[in-house]
Amino acid sequence: MEFAPVDYVVEGYIAEGLTILAGRPKLGKSWMALGFCIAVATGGQTLGVDCEQGDVLYLALEDNRRRLKDRLEVVLSPAQVRPNMARLSLRTQSKKIGAGLIEELDAWRSKAANPKLIVIDTLSMVRPPKKANQDSYAADYDAISPLQKYAGEHRLAVIVVHHVRKAEAEDPLEAVSGTNGLTGAADTIMVLNRTTDGPKLYGRGRDIEEIEKALRFDKGTWEVLGNAEEVKQSEQRRKILDILTDATTVLTPDEIGKQAGMKVNNVNYLLRALVKAGAVEKVGYGQYKIQGR
Repeated sequence: MEFAPVDYVVEGYIAEGLTILAGRPKLGKSWMALGFCIAVATGGQTLGVDCEQGDVLYLALEDNRRRLKDRLEVVLSPAQVRPNMARLSLRTQSKKIGAGLIEELDAWRSKAANPKLIVIDTLSMVRPPKKANQDSYAADYDAISPLQKYAGEHRLAVIVVHHVRKAEAEDPLEAVSGTNGLTGAADTIMVLNRTTDGPKLYGRGRDIEEIEKALRFDKGTWEVLGNAEEVKQSEQRRKILDILTDATTVLTPDEIGKQAGMKVNNVNYLLRALVKAGAVEKVGYGQYKIQGR
C-alpha cells in the first residue's frame, strides 16, 4: 500500500493527528495555541516556522468573547498591519465528546475550503463524565480516543490543551495530568514548562522528532531561542566568561562553580570548550583566566 506523506501543520511541532499541549496554569498554553491558530489561518509564522495557510477552528472554552478579543488585539498589534483573519473560526462554547462535539467539528470541516487545524482549549471542558465502575485509564483513553480517530480519518491536526500535575516528573510525559491513557491515545505530546533555566517546550510523538526547545514569551507571542541544552550551555558560558573577566586573579573550577551556582563537572566541561575556542587560558594545574590577560 502507498500512503501520502504526513502533513505537518507546524513543521517539527504539530502534525496531522491528535496533539496534547499540556502545561501549568497561567504559563501561556492558550497564548501558544492561539499563535498556532493565527499562523495557520493567515499563512504566517509561529515558533520560527512558516505555516501553509488553511482553515482553523479554535474552541476557546475557558474564555469569553471579550477576553478572546483582548488576546487577539495583543497578538495582532499594531492594527495597521493585521493579516486577513477570515480563515480563523472562533467559538467560546461547544458540546462534549460523545454528546455532539464530533458532529460540531464535522459540520465546520464540511463547510471549510481547506480545513487544517482544530484547537480545543481545554480538555476538561469537553471530556465526558466517567462511567460507573470505569477505571481511570479506560476513562482517560475513552475521553480523547474519538478525537484521535476523527483527526486521523480526516487528516486534520487536532490540538487539545490540558494541564500537568503539580508534582515534578523526570519524564516530561509523566507530568501530564491523568493516567497513561491520555498520552497513549494521543499521537503527539507537547509539554510547556518553566524551569530555573527559563521556559521550555518538550515534544515527543509518532510523527515528530523528539524536541526540547528554550523559549521566550513577549507580548502574547512565544519565540524559540534554540535547543534547550545548547541555550543553557550558551548562557552558562557567558556566566563563566563574566566571572573570569571580573576576576583579579586566576580561578579554579570550584571557585567559578560557587560564584556561578553551577556544578563543578559542568564548569570543567565548559572550561575545556572555552579553552579550545581560545576564549579562556589554562594557567598551570586547574587554574583559569581570560585569554590575553
